[in-house]
Amino acid sequence: MRISARADYAVRAMAELALRPAGPTKAEYLSGAQDIPLRFLLSILRELRQHRLVRSVRGPEGGYALARPAAEITLADVIRAVDGSLANVRDLSLTGLDYPGAAAQLPDVWRAVRVSLRQVLEHVTLEDLARGQLPEGVRARARQYVEDVRHPVADTSAVQGPGGLD
Repeated sequence: MRISARADYAVRAMAELALRPAGPTKAEYLSGAQDIPLRFLLSILRELRQHRLVRSVRGPEGGYALARPAAEITLADVIRAVDGSLANVRDLSLTGLDYPGAAAQLPDVWRAVRVSLRQVLEHVTLEDLARGQLPEGVRARARQYVEDVRHPVADTSAVQGPGGLD
């Protein structure tokens, strides 16, 4: 899965809003707090409002606020609002997907990927992010990633000879 800038920015803006449940927050503040280009953020906030995840308040004291409590909005909700389906294979339904020959098992791989994404993104809420308290299963998967031998800390001394890079 590729996490688009749109999805990343949307989740970050929503996490910021989760920290401010008392009233509306200006888009300019969200933009600065999360280093999101303002015009892009305004477009994202429009989509989030259309999906009833945020509400907008007009006027000098206006801005944006979550439309529901942060504990009721998952990361999956936010990503689906701005990007659509969590795991998509050429816009085809995974239910009836069928490949011939050597690729016959591939649809099951795509289905497993979707289930794995859902197991994380549908169980992490904006409240979890704002409080810095991710579910244990998510923290365990993040630790597994860090400990994965395929992602060792780069040791540049091994690739550098006496004259620099080999």
